[in-house]
Amino acid sequence: MTHASLDEVYRDFLVHVAPRYRDIILRIETFYRGGVLVKFRVVFVDGSYLDVWWSPQGRYSYHWERRHIDGKIFRHDNSPHKKWSYVRTFPKHFHNGSEDNVIESTISDDPLLALQQFLDFIQRCIGI
Repeated sequence: MTHASLDEVYRDFLVHVAPRYRDIILRIETFYRGGVLVKFRVVFVDGSYLDVWWSPQGRYSYHWERRHIDGKIFRHDNSPHKKWSYVRTFPKHFHNGSEDNVIESTISDDPLLALQQFLDFIQRCIGI
């Protein structure tokens, strides 16, 4: 995995990935702490949103928040919680609809490809 900054991932996302999903993306927001980009949010036309956090050390979280719509969340992350050590792809894992329904994650280790894969999933779920 490359060790890019979230700023680089965000710029590449805006140029190479986001335009492919114009039909479902309403807007993109950025969150800074101390002048440093700490995450970005992709808000979708149905009111759900995807929070993207990625560290130069390779930790990440792609969290699709839908609890206010249908009570569900979907999240790919690689936080090494021992609770999920039984998952074949540990520490990578996927919260499939809820915090406690965890299965293996086959999302790419490349941040841009991972975003594209997850956005494909989201687009299918939104139905546009």
